[in-house]
Order: sequence, then structure tokens, then C-alpha cells
Amino acid sequence: MRYALIGCGRISPNHIAAAIKNNLEIVALCDITYDNIEFLLSKFSISKSINKYTDYKKMLEKEKPELVAVATESGKHAPIALDCIEAGCNVIIEKPIALSIKDADAIIKRAEQKGVKVCVCYQNRFNKSIQKIREAVEEGRFGRLLYGTAHIRWNRGEAYYKQAKWRGTWEQDGGALMNQCIHNIDLLCWMMGNEIVEVFGMTDNLMHSFIEAEDLGIALVKFSNGSYGIIEGTTNIYPNNLEETLYIFGEKGTVKAGGKSVNIIEEWQFADKLDDSEEVKAKYHENPENVYGFGHNPLYADMIESIKSNREPYVTARDGRKSLELVLAIYKSAAEGKSIKLPLNSCSTMEFKGRFSI
Repeated sequence: MRYALIGCGRISPNHIAAAIKNNLEIVALCDITYDNIEFLLSKFSISKSINKYTDYKKMLEKEKPELVAVATESGKHAPIALDCIEAGCNVIIEKPIALSIKDADAIIKRAEQKGVKVCVCYQNRFNKSIQKIREAVEEGRFGRLLYGTAHIRWNRGEAYYKQAKWRGTWEQDGGALMNQCIHNIDLLCWMMGNEIVEVFGMTDNLMHSFIEAEDLGIALVKFSNGSYGIIEGTTNIYPNNLEETLYIFGEKGTVKAGGKSVNIIEEWQFADKLDDSEEVKAKYHENPENVYGFGHNPLYADMIESIKSNREPYVTARDGRKSLELVLAIYKSAAEGKSIKLPLNSCSTMEFKGRFSI
């Protein structure tokens, strides 16, 4: 399967490693900075004959890839993905799917019209720990779901934002919730039933006066099944990343996933006693070297299989829209000082430009 990558920045090595692992034919790399392409080629010692582009539209026209991954700055995800879809390509979009409800809806609609697959890169859904928890949810082992919590307690300093000027801007990124926390927000929604009816949020910029968006976000979420969610996300933790955790509480079960990217089961208690807690914790334990985890390889494998068998990918564009909608609802609630009812028919990060003075 002919594959191309658009965007050769911070996350791109994970995409190329997954493409190689899944035996994709890498036909082209594209980035507006030529040196980024050369660095990626040298990092993997892959063929110098792979074509290099600074214009992705020319790449699509000339190379005609079957699968394209979009790993640019967040604000460019939607327009590039839409151009890929128009060219008849299947697309893997790095999170978030877009920065507006309008753009997310356009991606979903056009992909359906063109008959191509779109996957949003929530690779942590493929963690062994998360798969085990999801299995327990689907089997009804929790009984009635009561509430879940997502905590993302990380550190991002000024040097991180200086690496790329788009980071922390409302036009191209958003803040801690949209960038760093959206993976765990996706997991919380997925486990608790996805359908949200109401959100109350508070956001602030406490330590990052050099960016436009928030470095702290806290929210209460009410799901349509009567369960609740609590979200806490920040990039202010001293001095380094502390933890990313996901708790699920039910009438008959309690689970905690932790570690660098929720890849360790730290608590596993069920009334049915179907498995041994210590054995589960030992078996479903991974220790990645960074917060990106090991999920890109299985995500790519699933996307390839979904294309070949003409089924929906495990993580769909609609899944990407749900987590985007929640983050935007938190932003809207914080800006307006009131709870927000869902669904949102329209909202964009640009509506919050100027909220925090810089």
C-alpha cells in the first residue's frame, strides 16, 4: 500500500516506525522545512529514493498515495485532510481531528461521500492496559458506571513552545486540554459511554504568559447514561511530567490506569472475582520510554486492515469529533462562566482568541 507522511516534526518518527513495521510502501515525505525530511530519512536509514516535497498538493497529485498520515500543526489538520480525501486517499489524522466543529463535520461528510477511511490518531486506545479495561466495560463487569476521572499532570516549559511558534496559539493549537490532554479525554469519554449532555469547565493561564491558550483546565462532565466525569489537565507540574491516570468507578468495579501514557494497570478490583488482581497488573504492564507509548503500530495495522476489508477503523473520525467537541465545550463554559449543554452545533478555538492576555 502506497503511503506518504505530511509533517515531519516531533511525532513523525512514530508514524514512520509504524509504517515500516506494517510493511507500507513509503513513497514520499512532505514538510515545509526540507531539513526535517532529511533528518527523518537519516534517523531510519530509509531509502534516499523516497521522494521529498515541500508542497503536499504536488505530492498528492504526483505520488497518488493510498494512505496518508497528517502530522502537521493542529490548525492545518482539517484543510490538509480534506485535500487528501478529495484526492481519494485514506487518512490518519494526528489529534485533534480539527480545531472547529465545522471542519470536523466536513471531514466526516466528505470521507463518507468519497468512500475513504479516516482514522484519528488516539494510539493509547491500543495500550494493553486500556484494551483490558475496555473489555471489562463491554462485558458489563463494572455494573452501573458511576464516574470516571482523567488526570494529566505534565510539564511544558518555554523551550517547548519556542521549538514551534504555532504551539499554544488559538489559531493553530489551543492549550493544555486540546494538545497534551486530549488523548486521556478521549479515553474517559470512550469508557463512560461517549454521549455527553452537559459540561462545566474552568480554564486559566497561570504560568505560561508567553502563549495564548490555557495551561490549566478542570471540568465536570455529565454523560447521558447518568454517569459523571472529572477532567484535570495541566502543563504546570514542577519540575517534570508527573503522571497520566484514568480511573473508572462502577457499582461492582474499580480500575486505575497510570504510568507515562496510561499503560500500567495500578488498581483492578471487581466483585465477580473472575481474575486475580495481581496477575492482571503484572500482565497488562508496559513501560514506554516516552508519553507516545506503543500504540502507533497497532493503530496502523488496524487502519490498513480497515481499508482492505472495507470496514470502519477502530478509531473513527466521529470519535475524533467527540473529544474535540468536549474540549471546545470546556473552553466555552470557562469563557461564559456557565454550564454548556451538548451537542455543540458550532464552535472553534478562534472564538477564545484574546481570552488570556499575553
